[in-house]
Amino acid sequence: MPELPDLTIYLEALAPRVLHRPLEAVRVVSPFVVRSVEPPIRTVEGHTVLGLERLGKRIVLGLDDDLFVVLHLMIAGRLRWRACGAAVPRRHGLLAFDFPAGTLLFTEASRKQRASLHVVRGRHALAAHDPGGLEVLGVDLAAFRAALTRENHTLKRALTDPRLLAGIGNAYSDEILHAARLSPLVLTSRLDEDAIARLYGATQSVLTTWIARLRAETGDGFPEKVTAFRDGMAVHGRFRQPCPACGAAVQRIRYAANEVNYCAACQTGGRVLADRSLSRLLREDWPRSLEDWDERFGSAG
Repeated sequence: MPELPDLTIYLEALAPRVLHRPLEAVRVVSPFVVRSVEPPIRTVEGHTVLGLERLGKRIVLGLDDDLFVVLHLMIAGRLRWRACGAAVPRRHGLLAFDFPAGTLLFTEASRKQRASLHVVRGRHALAAHDPGGLEVLGVDLAAFRAALTRENHTLKRALTDPRLLAGIGNAYSDEILHAARLSPLVLTSRLDEDAIARLYGATQSVLTTWIARLRAETGDGFPEKVTAFRDGMAVHGRFRQPCPACGAAVQRIRYAANEVNYCAACQTGGRVLADRSLSRLLREDWPRSLEDWDERFGSAG
């Protein structure tokens, strides 16, 4: 799922292409993506884009006449900028927005059809799409602490809960926790002031660093390779590869459709956290430490 750094770059790339320009036409190929009825999707045609913003993990196009187009990319949704009148891809295409300078395609490489578009009128209606999480960049430590500890959850869940913190998902939460040297399963109620301060600093550093990296990669172009797995990440998507900080094998916990990647040496005092599927299968043979892990599965090399 595109997260805060990716969405920031999308918005920066869209600005010179669509801001203060009319949305000439909307071509809907997959009707399921339009999740609102009133105002109708065709209402936005002919209206000028006056603003672009991020609402949590949603991208919002603000038009004249108090209209807003809310795009939620979910896991597999992506935006593509193409030449004027470009065809919507048959396989993954959802719809196209035609502008004077080009066409913005909305695609989704998944059969689960989770990506969505809503058209709303007025700030009050737009607010209904805001989960309410704190925008973490630019806030002080006190505000971050208050949001993080408002409910008692594991750190992984707290960082990715859109009601608590905005824009952070599976990938960057792994990177933040690794940078902070904190276990993904520690409860927020058990964090001392030093741990909260480290987490705050890591959150600011990881997100701003990746925004800068993605901005440099994109340049004046449009982001085409938006992915949760990027070269240069410390732990996310790097299961069994060496941790860049200590060289120990990166570990993984799988749950539902998600996973947690972490370094046991850096984050959990060498303890390998139980993976639900594997630990249930192996039972007493599940490795409890990095030494046990290396004996059973081999080191990261």
